[in-house]
Amino acid sequence: MSEIMSGNITRLELGDREFILLGTAHVSRGSVEEVGRIITEERPDRVCVEIDNSRYASMTKKQDWSSLNIYQVIKQKKGFLLLGNLVLASFQRRLGMDLGVKPGEEMLKAVETSQALDIPVSFSDREIQITLRRAWAKTGLWGKSKLLSAMLASVFTREKLSPEEIEELKKKSELEGMMDELAGYLPSVKEVLIDERDTFLAANIFRSSGKRVLAVAGAGHIPGIIRRLTEMHESGRLIDTAEIQTVPRGGFLAKALGWLVPAAIAALIIWGFFSVGKGRGIEMLWIWLAANGGLAALGSLLALAHPLTILASVVAAPIATLNPAIGVGMLTGLLEAYLRKPRVEDFENLHTDIASIKGFFRNRFTHVLLVFLFSSLGGMAGNFIALPYLTVMAGK
Repeated sequence: MSEIMSGNITRLELGDREFILLGTAHVSRGSVEEVGRIITEERPDRVCVEIDNSRYASMTKKQDWSSLNIYQVIKQKKGFLLLGNLVLASFQRRLGMDLGVKPGEEMLKAVETSQALDIPVSFSDREIQITLRRAWAKTGLWGKSKLLSAMLASVFTREKLSPEEIEELKKKSELEGMMDELAGYLPSVKEVLIDERDTFLAANIFRSSGKRVLAVAGAGHIPGIIRRLTEMHESGRLIDTAEIQTVPRGGFLAKALGWLVPAAIAALIIWGFFSVGKGRGIEMLWIWLAANGGLAALGSLLALAHPLTILASVVAAPIATLNPAIGVGMLTGLLEAYLRKPRVEDFENLHTDIASIKGFFRNRFTHVLLVFLFSSLGGMAGNFIALPYLTVMAGK
């Protein structure tokens, strides 16, 4: 076994096979040019790229967003997942707009160059939907709040990176860059977005045919890929990726915790009625309704929801709290989608609208998702604010 590094290229000889690993920046013009040149010079037996089949299809064909049904998205509780996907797309698109380079253009260049030279290509990354769903499923309530904050911050910030700062991205992938700070205090996110993908990429690269394999991946993935390729060679066993291709289901405890807050609120108010007095019980009930419904309505207001949606939030939030299987965001999102049904032009302009804050609010499709998100966060905040007050009042 031998390993030779030269610039952005690492040559790894494992037995009778050679792996040529090319680290790139996903929004760098220099990386695009380098990929084409290296593949042409090396003429490997196979080229592996850090994208999946679905992402390649969306990059080479205009995505037909009109097939999305906003009602089904919300009913199936995929609102957070879709919003996260759109926010990530927004982050990548704005980086590319600043530099005149489409995110992932170097991967397209790798495919185009390989096809022109009649070199087989493998799409070696894990499906982005699975990655996002695993990151969400493996993160707790507080972690989800921080994850959403980081993702929204990437949309709301207007700070632009210089070409020099973009070149620094050769030390990390765009996902890793967006989540860099978060990974320090959310290990589960780093594990899913970076470590698991290192494993998945390495396994696909190792199992690919050919004695000389050239892999094009974000430079931040290269060290992890090298470690795992070496481990597989030394052990003689291919890493099993079946487990990291599934979305973990919440266990009984996780489901029980979802009912803990409503159970605590109901118990405190009932205690107020029967132990402290009817007047105190009514007062506690009104405090909870005001905090829960009021902050949910405030969230809808901040999302610039329809006036009827804002009013409905006041009623929907307490109902959703007592039945966590529903969720206030589901009710407000469905109502907003009915009152302001997404138009054909909203689907046609979705790709460009997600590049700005104004576009997120202007586009009726993403606007529904913002109403869903903000009302959900408002209702949650109302419950956590009301609980301490109710606890104190019940003890008096």
